[in-house]
Amino acid sequence: MKRLFAILLLCFSATFLYAQHDAAPQGEEENLNVTELIFEHVGDAYDWHIITVNGKHVSIPLPCIVYSRNSGWHVFSSHHLAHGHSYKGFRIAAEGEEYAGKIVEECGGSVARPLDLSMTKNVFGLLFNSALLVILVLGCASWYRKHDARKDVPGGFTGLFEMLVTMVEDDIIKDCVGKDYKRYSPYLLTAFFFIFINNLMGIVPFFPGGLNITGNIAVTMVLALFTFFMVNLFGNRHYWKEILWPDVPMFLKVIPLMPLIEIIGMFTKPFSLMVRLFANILAGHCMILGVVSVIFLTAKMGVGMNAGLSVVSICIGVFMDILELLVAFLQAYVFTMLSSVFIGLSRQEEHAE
Repeated sequence: MKRLFAILLLCFSATFLYAQHDAAPQGEEENLNVTELIFEHVGDAYDWHIITVNGKHVSIPLPCIVYSRNSGWHVFSSHHLAHGHSYKGFRIAAEGEEYAGKIVEECGGSVARPLDLSMTKNVFGLLFNSALLVILVLGCASWYRKHDARKDVPGGFTGLFEMLVTMVEDDIIKDCVGKDYKRYSPYLLTAFFFIFINNLMGIVPFFPGGLNITGNIAVTMVLALFTFFMVNLFGNRHYWKEILWPDVPMFLKVIPLMPLIEIIGMFTKPFSLMVRLFANILAGHCMILGVVSVIFLTAKMGVGMNAGLSVVSICIGVFMDILELLVAFLQAYVFTMLSSVFIGLSRQEEHAE
């Protein structure tokens, strides 16, 4: 019952945050734009919006770092650009403009896009979650430094962490990679826990959680590129022989049909890793936001209709939050497993006749 109450509390807190964020100022009536709400929450921004209280936005401004060809480097806080304001010729492009939502520079009546190295909320969340992961790992490592692992059995969070590491190491990496698995364990374990903690933090509906980090295709693309380089830079001679000169009839090598298919497969494998993680996490965020929006979309349909659909929306929202916990683990598991399989295929030895 305590766990159920905690889940319900998280769901209601999420509903409260979304309601406060989209509430119109007193005396004004505003229709809820579900599409805008969803894309605002899953998109990136130059500040981290936390809550809106009485029409006032509570946000954390983040540093903007831009380089202009005319005036050089500029470093300033994003609060200078809030609410459509301009600062030193820079502003955030409005909806409908070119580079909408991005920092642009006004130069003699024209608009140009400067070199933008600003820290957005996704970047800040990425750094925060990475630091949190490092703290958790070092905390577990300190237990092993103080105890003899051959005699003492870890408990609590350290025991849970050890169970996850052992599961990933023995059930995924060792079986899929093969005899060279220890060489790739550091990367694959890092990828698993990095994706897992970002997925979990994305489910938390209040600060410092709720960000759509692994639902950002730029993040999943970098993770997929790491796997791509691990596979192709450390692939053995047999792996490249199967790509460039496979054991097929000669006419398929001369055309060359099979080498072309294998080379295309080199790029489709990391592409599938990138899209699978991105699409599943993004879809989960959008569905939860859409379910919560039903409460506010039915506000003008009468008390009975609104109350009934609100109960249904909350029940479905709680179920989807629980489902997202499973998805958070499964997506980290699947990414690590497929990366291990691809690496294992690049380390295969030639079979005997």
